Amino acid sequence: MAERTVFQSVPRMHVLSLGPHANVWEAACAMTRANCGSVLVMEPPDRLLGIVTERDLMTRVLAKALDPKQTSLVQIMTPHPQCVAPETKVSDAVLIMIERGFRHLPIVAADRKILGVFSIRDALPREIGTALSEAEFNEQVNDALG
Repeated sequence: MAERTVFQSVPRMHVLSLGPHANVWEAACAMTRANCGSVLVMEPPDRLLGIVTERDLMTRVLAKALDPKQTSLVQIMTPHPQCVAPETKVSDAVLIMIERGFRHLPIVAADRKILGVFSIRDALPREIGTALSEAEFNEQVNDALG
């Protein structure tokens, strides 16, 4: 069976986005309504500035006791997030996530159009297993060469 691509694995292609001057409270409400774990920070018409995730809300807002209505997304977003092409294999995307320590990857077409956001939750156990095996192999190679 051929491995799925990130584009095939995302259950719905709705892209949740807000402008850079939206506040954290607006983002949290939008994410809750959409049952979504991230929001893209976009500058119209289609320029990706950053991403804000559930983890960002916890570590960069709640843990620092920031006022969500007074904190803009630009203040807490991860700027210029790593993106993947729609044809990227799920295990390759998961490997990127394992090695770089994040759980969401915007899916961007060759024409720079945002197609969706791949989440670690979209991966199947066998795809995660493939990525973990590759990450372990990469670590062993790096140790041998280091």
